[in-house]
Amino acid sequence: MNAIIRFENVHHTYSEEAHESLSGIDLSIEEGTFVAVLGHNGSGKSTLAKHMNAILTPTQGKVFVSDLDTSLEENILEIRRTVGMVFQNPDNQIVANVVEDDVAFAPENLGIPSDEIRRRVDEALRQVGMSEFKLHAPHLLSGGQKQRIAIAGVVAMEPRVIVLDEPTAMLDPQGRREVISTITRLCREKGLTVVLITHHMEECVGADRLIVMSNGRIVADGTPVEVFSQVELMDREGLSVPETTRLLYELGLPTDVLDVESCAEEIARAFR
Repeated sequence: MNAIIRFENVHHTYSEEAHESLSGIDLSIEEGTFVAVLGHNGSGKSTLAKHMNAILTPTQGKVFVSDLDTSLEENILEIRRTVGMVFQNPDNQIVANVVEDDVAFAPENLGIPSDEIRRRVDEALRQVGMSEFKLHAPHLLSGGQKQRIAIAGVVAMEPRVIVLDEPTAMLDPQGRREVISTITRLCREKGLTVVLITHHMEECVGADRLIVMSNGRIVADGTPVEVFSQVELMDREGLSVPETTRLLYELGLPTDVLDVESCAEEIARAFR
């Protein structure tokens, strides 16, 4: 697979006096993959996300989106067409009084013809499971539904990448499940590259790749099984691991499974 986003020795500081929020990041994101980035507040994960569509640019080093240098002004529009962003608070992203008008807002600003906007809006709402709400008022929807509308608004721009910066931080458990299910389906069925920034361990289990950040650095990078198996590292970072992994670790058994059934089989095999 081809890398659609590349970080090359990226450093970033918000001011000359502040410590580095990113310290020498080297990273490639492959097209069509679901990548979760996990870390506590202050770990650098949101700063990393904002470099992916040139909201921020490196203090040192380079970021490339589809081989376009994010530090060059002439590339910004194309980069932001390639990488769509979804943020924490869905209320801050809703700009219209009717759901379908809100989803149409970004394509209209891109100068897309009306017939094509209609097609994109209908398709985006279908993909996030919100077609039946297209004539509803967004402010009457639940938090999870609002966030799915925000995702639809990005999908309607037809980007190749969606970066979601803690999109479930303000949602209840049901809303979180709705959003994670939606973005997983977009990756698996539509082939979108998805980068999920989160501090919720359970949201990372279904990703293709899990990156753990701490103090502006990448401290772990692999499949969720590979990363969560590093129980001592996760403990040092104050991050949770799945209960199945914790149980296998405490029993001194291999921690290379995540689901309950496989965990039970591993324990049964050990006691046999």
